[in-house]
Amino acid sequence: MSLFVILALLLCMEAPVFSSVTPVFVQKGGDVTLEVTETDVPEDFLILSWKFSTDDILVSFSPKGEPTVHPDYTGRIEFDQKDYSVKLKNLQKTDSRVYTAQVIGIKGKTLTEYNVTVQDPVSAVQLTVNSVSISSDSCKLTVTCSTEEHSQISSTFTCDTKTCYQEGGERSEITKSGASLHFYLSDDSIICNHSNQVSRTKDMIKIQDHCTRHDGSESLSGISFCLLKTVVFSVGLIIMVSAVITVHMMERLKKQE
Repeated sequence: MSLFVILALLLCMEAPVFSSVTPVFVQKGGDVTLEVTETDVPEDFLILSWKFSTDDILVSFSPKGEPTVHPDYTGRIEFDQKDYSVKLKNLQKTDSRVYTAQVIGIKGKTLTEYNVTVQDPVSAVQLTVNSVSISSDSCKLTVTCSTEEHSQISSTFTCDTKTCYQEGGERSEITKSGASLHFYLSDDSIICNHSNQVSRTKDMIKIQDHCTRHDGSESLSGISFCLLKTVVFSVGLIIMVSAVITVHMMERLKKQE
């Protein structure tokens, strides 16, 4: 039998079950480094192997020999013979799996496990204003956030004279690809995030670009009313003064006659 088969059989027979698995998320095309704690490696071990399934050895180390690499990873793996770490490069979705480090000595021992998940970066998102409803004391804005994969989420935002709020609170939704769409308010902006564990995109709109701020409208109304009162008072005053002057001139004319 080949060396890989022999190593796999030894690991299966002697290695105990290891319960603690470290989750790792990597963007497609990226790299990941898998490490073991050197103090956990017995000094008298015979073989230390990284495996990615029950029977497949990724790379194996021995104290005196050269490391042996699985042919599928030739050119895509770097390793350190001093600390037994490995670096996997240009990961693809098919590389998503559990990677386990085990030693064979007097007893088999699992050192660590990594559950590696390779993900595509999320696509861009776009916010679209569906409707705007403006009344004397509020503005209601309904907005939809959509992705290139045709996932979408909608929410309604209402602004009164003092503040803006999102009806029903912040909204989140998981897309078909497992990413998250998240709608929320930040100051005077509506923001939608599209994210997964390895990437994030967002789009935002300014509320004032679609709603007239009612505090400003009220101020404008107040100014207009004040101006109107001033004009009316001024016109009335002018009429009164004109009337007084007219009466006075008429009396003088009568006296002269």
